[in-house]
Amino acid sequence: MPSLFCLPFMAPVFCLLLAFFMIASGNAQGPPSPGYSPSSRISSVTFNQGFRNLWGPQHQRVYQGSLTICLDKTSGSGFKSLEPYQSGYFGAAMKLQPGYTAGVITSLYLSNNEDHPGNHDEIDIEFLGTTPDKPYTLQTNVYIRGSRDGNLIGREMKFHLWFDPTQDYHNYAILWTPSEIIFLVDDVPIRRYTRKSDATFPTRPMWVYGSVWDASSWATENGRYKADYSYQPFVGRYTNFKISGCTANSPVSCHPPSASPSGSGSLSRQQVSAMNWVQRNYLVYDYCHDRKRDHTQTPEC
Repeated sequence: MPSLFCLPFMAPVFCLLLAFFMIASGNAQGPPSPGYSPSSRISSVTFNQGFRNLWGPQHQRVYQGSLTICLDKTSGSGFKSLEPYQSGYFGAAMKLQPGYTAGVITSLYLSNNEDHPGNHDEIDIEFLGTTPDKPYTLQTNVYIRGSRDGNLIGREMKFHLWFDPTQDYHNYAILWTPSEIIFLVDDVPIRRYTRKSDATFPTRPMWVYGSVWDASSWATENGRYKADYSYQPFVGRYTNFKISGCTANSPVSCHPPSASPSGSGSLSRQQVSAMNWVQRNYLVYDYCHDRKRDHTQTPEC
């Protein structure tokens, strides 16, 4: 939420509502230009060129290369890439459902859970459903070798956005290289997760997934608000899919796309400035600053 308005004497809830009002009214200030658009170097693919249905086929519709998936009380739906990747750029334009969506997750992510159940890696872009008086939360997350086995160590950073993601399509992407992971919104970097050791960085091949599903136990204010199926169906819309990278079978000489115009892989000074602006104004949670967390499990902090 814009820090300009969140003065020390203001209650956090008031600041949250004010930020939401600004976004809804179209008056929210956008970030400074990053000066470079990684997506402009990558050709779009249709859904069928890059993906297939994984579950809930009755709740999935493909039209002119775009995808609509939905959740109702009977089932959600998910999709999966045709190939696994060991690095690359993975993105899509997404449009979210307005209104009451508490408990519902709409996502685009990388995972090898099917190959390594209980010991998998994952890189997430997840929209946490909300109530009509509050903005969506975009959760980014990184898992390394662990899930649902008693050793789930999330590395969450959560953001509000400087626009209303229900009003139009916006581009969301993950750029995963051997040295870092960059999360982007409309080509603006919002988070960079660097490789500080093999133990804290995903290195095994992963597939690209997307889904809409019921996560009422935790998604909205730690489970306070649940999915309410009187508002069904909950719809996620995807288009402008972009995949470019090194598949699991690519030669060692394969290199993923660069995040910056220099081609070096690291962000430019202008991109870092845009990312810092987003984090100053719209970051709402950072696991490294959570005093309740055991940071011996997250040494990268």
